[in-house]
Amino acid sequence: MLVRALLLVGAIGLPSSAVAAQGGPLPRAPGARVVTISLPAHRGAEPAIAVDPRNPGRVIGGYGGPFVAYSTDSARTFALAEGTRPEGAGGGDVSLAFDDQGAAYLSYLTSEGLGTASYWAHNAGKSGIWVRRSPDGGRTWEKEAAPVRVWPNGRDAAPQMVDMSRIWSDAGAKSPHHGNLYVAWINWELDRSLILFSRSTDHGKTWSSPLRLSTRAGLPRDDNGGLVAPIGVVGPDGTMYVVWNDLNSIVFTSSHDGGRTFAPSRSVVSVAPPYFGGATGIPGLVRAMGFPQIGVDGRSGALYVSWSDFRNGDVDVFFARSLDRGRSWSPARRVSSDSVHNGKDQFFQWLAVDPVRGDIYIQFYDRRDDPKNRRTAVTLARSTDGGKTFTNYAWSETPFEGDNVFLGDYAWLTAYDGRVYGIWVETDPPVPVAAAAGVKPVRATTIVKVGSADFR
Repeated sequence: MLVRALLLVGAIGLPSSAVAAQGGPLPRAPGARVVTISLPAHRGAEPAIAVDPRNPGRVIGGYGGPFVAYSTDSARTFALAEGTRPEGAGGGDVSLAFDDQGAAYLSYLTSEGLGTASYWAHNAGKSGIWVRRSPDGGRTWEKEAAPVRVWPNGRDAAPQMVDMSRIWSDAGAKSPHHGNLYVAWINWELDRSLILFSRSTDHGKTWSSPLRLSTRAGLPRDDNGGLVAPIGVVGPDGTMYVVWNDLNSIVFTSSHDGGRTFAPSRSVVSVAPPYFGGATGIPGLVRAMGFPQIGVDGRSGALYVSWSDFRNGDVDVFFARSLDRGRSWSPARRVSSDSVHNGKDQFFQWLAVDPVRGDIYIQFYDRRDDPKNRRTAVTLARSTDGGKTFTNYAWSETPFEGDNVFLGDYAWLTAYDGRVYGIWVETDPPVPVAAAAGVKPVRATTIVKVGSADFR
């Protein structure tokens, strides 16, 4: 507790409100469009999205399976790609990235299941992290997937399981490490959880031996106490920044040599517990996570993080920034423009920074318009002043409602030159059945949607 207090002594203040005052219905995001990319036969969950900075009309969206849909017209239409699902097994925890040459990469994990519910490493089966490459922006994918980390592997005798893998790239033309690819993940073990990292310098063909990022180990369960959800971003100069959640804090580290070495990780932002389940759950959901994302303004070097927690009773989305490359951070500020303590949940946020314009975008599920805190819409928040204020926009078209539904553990967001693209999971309404038949309605299925907006 003393260490955390010392870290926040030099915090950079934000104004008393980081949200622009908004009354009445939210304005629709300019140029808003929403399309469904998942097939009816698929139960979509845990989606990801990426845009090609060399050809911004190329957008790819993925979800559990793994399945990938590609667009060549700035997310107006999508087609499903072939060759992304491994033979004989499914994959989850999808993430996507483009490299400096316009090739696309799909990261996913495979698992044979859990030994004991929630205790991932006890009697764990086989698990692995894999990366596939697409040379043409997501239309076709190379058949062979490169292993990043697998278990059993002949080296680590103790049971392990990989989880929440994330891929990102260095596509900066001026970066000394441009072309590098990076993956970080949770390594669940019998008595602890670690954040591990690997890099590729040959466009995803091979991956380095795992490097430990987490100075402090976490607990070995997938709920409050485990280290969860590593995610990274690269600045134009090649400096890499990585965050994850550890108990009631966001942990931060950085690398200045293309991922060869990292600074000791440290807690930088205090948060409330990031796991929403059981007595602290969100109505209608099996569970939800509030883990952080990080973004960088390539012009000023400012760093931004977003997350959600229930410090206000209901779940809210929060934001903090650092103007000194992560040494000190501002106090937490709400992103949503509705009133505090109103009993309406905002959750599953994702942050993206426009690398051309520096605008900050945060997408989140939003229940502000439902007195019963059940019907869920998707809201997009935007800041053009470095996070001093945010304006909220309505993005999704029709609210949805789930009954004990699993939406996954995250949504995703990306932006480039005034255009922003989000991906999220909704539920289709259950199929109605005549009451006289004595049959319960079919449970709602999950579908994956992509939203686009144009702020140019």
